[in-house]
Amino acid sequence: MNTPVSRPPRHPWSEPANARYLGPHDDQAPIDITLVLRRRGAAPVPAAWPRVAPMPQAGFGDRCGADPADLDRLRRFAGEHGLRETACHPHRRALHLSGPPSALQRAFGVQLGRYQPHDGGEPFAACAAAPALPDGVIAVLGLDRRPVARPHYRKPRAQASQSYTPIRLGQLYGFPADADGSGQSIAIVELGGGYDENDLATYFKSLGLAQAPTVTAVGVAGGSNQPGGEADAEVMLDIEVAGALAPAAKIAVYFAPNTDQGFYEAISQAAHDTANKPTVMSISWGGPEDSWSSQALDAMQSALEDAVALGVTVAVATGDSGSSDGEDDGQPHVDYPASSPYALACGGTKLSAGTSAIDSETVWNETASGEGATGGGVSTAFDLPGWQAHAGVPKAPDGTTGRGLPDVAGDADPTTGYQVLIGGQPQVIGGTSAVAPLWAALVARLNQKLGSPLGDPHQALYGLAGKGLRDITQGDNGDYQASPGWDACTGWGSPDGQALLDALAALGGSQ
Repeated sequence: MNTPVSRPPRHPWSEPANARYLGPHDDQAPIDITLVLRRRGAAPVPAAWPRVAPMPQAGFGDRCGADPADLDRLRRFAGEHGLRETACHPHRRALHLSGPPSALQRAFGVQLGRYQPHDGGEPFAACAAAPALPDGVIAVLGLDRRPVARPHYRKPRAQASQSYTPIRLGQLYGFPADADGSGQSIAIVELGGGYDENDLATYFKSLGLAQAPTVTAVGVAGGSNQPGGEADAEVMLDIEVAGALAPAAKIAVYFAPNTDQGFYEAISQAAHDTANKPTVMSISWGGPEDSWSSQALDAMQSALEDAVALGVTVAVATGDSGSSDGEDDGQPHVDYPASSPYALACGGTKLSAGTSAIDSETVWNETASGEGATGGGVSTAFDLPGWQAHAGVPKAPDGTTGRGLPDVAGDADPTTGYQVLIGGQPQVIGGTSAVAPLWAALVARLNQKLGSPLGDPHQALYGLAGKGLRDITQGDNGDYQASPGWDACTGWGSPDGQALLDALAALGGSQ
């Protein structure tokens, strides 16, 4: 099986964009950092239905965790620089240290500054140069506290022309009717906001569910379930879509700060969580691929690689700003972590349906009216994976051949959006944020029926060449045009759930 290869981003490290430098960081309170270590052995092979089984949690650290010699050397390094060890997780290669800013600056060769976001957000500490990496370390996270991601949901600017409950979309998309996610656990990663249990209970009852899904909040790196802000819309959308479509699955929501350290820790902890044992992960946050530092990218990739090796399918939203991904340089860009070859990248469509069936489905692109458009395009950080070699991926903006996204799609246009409940108020919301939990719920149902985790779905999906998916052939997202087969707007298309289950089951029968 081909292992995806990463290339350095075009901008390995820079001062925070859209922020004003206020001066040196003068707060002497200790800072908690995470050292992400290299693997002691070869990279694990992604689990992939039907031929590659997930690696067991037991023994994962012995094969793919941190080398004890690296840990011993880094503990000496910490002691020499006056840093205190606060935790260590060898199986996921994370060493946590704490120390005063002055000691951290000397240890890693950086100067910390204070920055004020142009939008008036809270000031944060960051560094203009990359931390020096001690031997055995692939990333130093926590010295730079700039926000790294944005939620990919959209509220309609005008009244929605059509809207759907998640259950209705599951019917339109042919989700297997005799599956409900039993025996599965869905991890949802959030970088802010929170959920209200009463709202969830009211919402699920309104859908006619006999019992509300079990939802558990998991705090990561100081994050917690804190409803009351704008990000609540993201959190509630994710839970309500996933919970409505896989009501018997357990849902664990991992709340982390919106930093590269928080994002990495959320994915890594979810992948290795032996209490909640996720089989699928939904991520509706991301940022332009070239805005990530090489260290953050390497850390995130190592966590995503762990997830798919352990059999966790990772569904990720591709963004809501079309082929530019919200950048203003006139060039196409893609969103990370959707661009990771370990992610099931989820693009967006505009869906029109009658009482019993879909009437039409096109690429979501309402930029003319300010309603957004699906992300999609070609990575400049990751090479073309082997499973995508025959999909017809176009060249990247730099002329190289890179990973194309999305892989799949689903309804995302806010004018044909999802009926949800947020802050006690019924609302309609769209965005590719809704497509990630939609696909996560479908994967939970597929796992239930297949009797084994789908894991990394790419080999199967690209091998099936669109079988079990509704091909979207009309529309564009700016630089890319829909066409028969795979395209950089909607991938292979939106789901035909039962047909996809049948096709996957047939693959399993052909072993």
